[in-house]
Amino acid sequence: MENFIVSARKYRPQNFNTVVGQSHITTTLKNAILNQHLAHAFLFCGPRGVGKTTCARILAKTINCTNITKEGEACNQCESCVSFEKGASLNIHELDAASNNSVDDIRTLVEQVRFAPQAGKYKVYIVDEVHMLSASAFNAFLKTLEEPPPYAIFILATTEKHKILPTILSRCQIFDFKRIVPEDTVKHLEEIVEKEHIKAERNALQLIAQKSEGCMRDALSILDKIVSFSNGALTYDNTLEHLNILDEGYFFKMLTHLTEQDLTSAMLLYDEINQKGFEGDTVLYGMAAFIRNILVCKDKASAHLLESIEGWRDQYLATAEKIGTPYLVSALNILNEAEIQFKMARNKRLHVELALIKLNFLQQAIELSMEDGQLVKKKLVDSHYPIRTRKIIPLSNIVVNAEAKLVIETTATAAAFASTKTPSKSEGNHSADSKVDTPIVTPNKNVAQTIPDATPTTAAPASKPIANPALNAQPNLGGKKSLLAVLQQKYGSEYSIEEVKEAISLDMDSLQNCWNEYANKMEQDLKHSVAGTFRIATLQIEDPTHFTITVPALTAQKFVEQERMSLMETIWERFQNRAIQFSILVDAGEKEDVPLHMKLNSKQKFDHIAKQFPLVQQLKERLNLEVNF
Repeated sequence: MENFIVSARKYRPQNFNTVVGQSHITTTLKNAILNQHLAHAFLFCGPRGVGKTTCARILAKTINCTNITKEGEACNQCESCVSFEKGASLNIHELDAASNNSVDDIRTLVEQVRFAPQAGKYKVYIVDEVHMLSASAFNAFLKTLEEPPPYAIFILATTEKHKILPTILSRCQIFDFKRIVPEDTVKHLEEIVEKEHIKAERNALQLIAQKSEGCMRDALSILDKIVSFSNGALTYDNTLEHLNILDEGYFFKMLTHLTEQDLTSAMLLYDEINQKGFEGDTVLYGMAAFIRNILVCKDKASAHLLESIEGWRDQYLATAEKIGTPYLVSALNILNEAEIQFKMARNKRLHVELALIKLNFLQQAIELSMEDGQLVKKKLVDSHYPIRTRKIIPLSNIVVNAEAKLVIETTATAAAFASTKTPSKSEGNHSADSKVDTPIVTPNKNVAQTIPDATPTTAAPASKPIANPALNAQPNLGGKKSLLAVLQQKYGSEYSIEEVKEAISLDMDSLQNCWNEYANKMEQDLKHSVAGTFRIATLQIEDPTHFTITVPALTAQKFVEQERMSLMETIWERFQNRAIQFSILVDAGEKEDVPLHMKLNSKQKFDHIAKQFPLVQQLKERLNLEVNF
C-alpha cells in the first residue's frame, strides 16, 4: 500500500519517444535541440491530460543534459539528468499560476531570472495554467518575457489559449497539442496492463479509451479504478457497469423496434433501461451518437469515422445498409432537439418517451412523402414530416376537333338563352347540366386555332341584339369559325358595354345646390352640428376641378373633414367627374374667444383675484406665502 503509485505518475513519459500521440511536437523540439534553434519562450496549449507539462519537463531536462544523444534525447545518466530525476535540480523552476497569479509572485519570478544558473546551460521556468494570471501580472511579466537573459527559457502551459493576452502570444513559440486518438490510447494501455500482469479484454480497453475522450491521464485513472473494482481482471461487462455506460446492444434493439413501428416494445425497452439507473439525457445522448455512427457507416469512405469498439463494427455496417439516409438524418434532428430541451422539461421521462414516439412514426411519415417514385420536397414549416402533395400533370399542346365548350355558371340570362336552344344528338344529356365540361385548349405557334363548326342547331333569337356591333365582324375562315367567334356568338349578348357619360362642368349654382342637399341629408341623419357647419360654410370655385370650402373655426374644419369621403362620392356622382377635389380653409379674420384664465400666468391670476378679494392678499402676507410661476 505504501509503495503504490498511480499509473498516471508511474508511467509518465521520461523522454520524447515515450510521449503518446504528439509526434508533431516532439519531433519539432528534438530538431530544435539538435540544431540549437531554441526559442526563449514556448507556449504549450491544448486539452487537459495530453502531455503539455510532461513535454515541458522533458524539454527542460534535455536542454541541460551534457550528453544529448543523436536522436535529441537526454542521456538520463549525467549529473543534471540525475538531479532532475531526484527533484533536486536548481535550474528548473515550476510555478503554478492558478495559485500564484498576483503581481508580487511574478515580480519574485523576475528577480530570480537575473541570476545565472550555478550549473548547466539554462535556467528553465515552467509556468502551468498561465491563463490564470491577472492582467497586472501579465503586464509585469511582459518585459522580461520579451527580452530575457540568454540563459533563461520560459515554458508556459495552458488549456485556454484564448484567455492569454495577444502581447504574450506574440512573444512565444506556440505549440498546439491535440487529443490522443483512441488507437494510441489503447496501445499504451495494452503496454501498461502487460507490464502490470493484468488480464484485460481489448473491448474493455477500447471502451476506456472512448470514455477518456483523448485524455491519457483520465484513461490511466479509469484503468486504476476498474482494476481495483474487478480485482485485476478487466472485462467488457464490468467496465460497462463501472463506467455507467449504456451498452450499444440496447440501441440496436431500440432501433429495430422503432423502424418496425413497434411502439410497445420500444417503450418497454426504455423502461428496462430506466430501471438500470440510466437517466433520460444519457439515453438521448447515447441514441444520438448511435444514429450518428450508423450515418457515417452508410459510405465506406467515411466508415473510419465510426466511434465504437471493434466488436460492433460489422453490425453497424450491416444496419447502415438496411436504413435509409432520410430516416437517419430526421432521427438525428429529433434527438438533438430533444437533448437540447431536456433541461427545460419538467417531466423528464415523458420528454424522452415523446422523442421515442416521434421516432416510431418517423418511418411512416417518410414513406408518405414518396409518391410515384419521386420524393416530394418538404414544405418549410416547423415540422419534421414532409407534406403529401398531388402530382401535377404537365400541359401539352392539344388541337380540339370537337365542339368548344366553357366551364361557366349558368346565369339567368344564359338559362333563358339555353331554353330557346334545341339540344342536338351529339350533346346527349349533357345539355341539361348547369355546367359544361371543357377540354384543355392551349395555343400552338399559329396565331389562331380553328375548330370544326360549333354553331348551334337552332340559332339564337334575332330579336336580342348584341351590344357591341364589332363582335359580329369576324371573318369566316373557309367554313370554319374561330373559337373567339363562337364564344362571341353564344355568350356575347350577356356582356354589354355601358355607355360612358360625359362629365358635367363645375358651376357655382350646381355646386351650391349639391352642398345644400348634403346639408339637408345630415339634418335628417340627426347630425345637427355638421349640418349647421355646412350651412355657414362658404364655397369658392378655383378651377374646373377644384373648389375651396371656407369655415369660421377649427371646430368646423374638423366637422367637414369627417365627412370628406362621403361628400366626395356625392359630388363625383352629381358632376360625373372623379377628378374634382376640394380644400378646407379657416377664416383668419375670425378668431375664437379665449377665456381670460387661459391668457394670464400665475402671478397675473393672483393679482386679479386679490383685486376682487382683498382678504386673499392679507392671507398671503400673514402666512408668508409665495406664488409659484
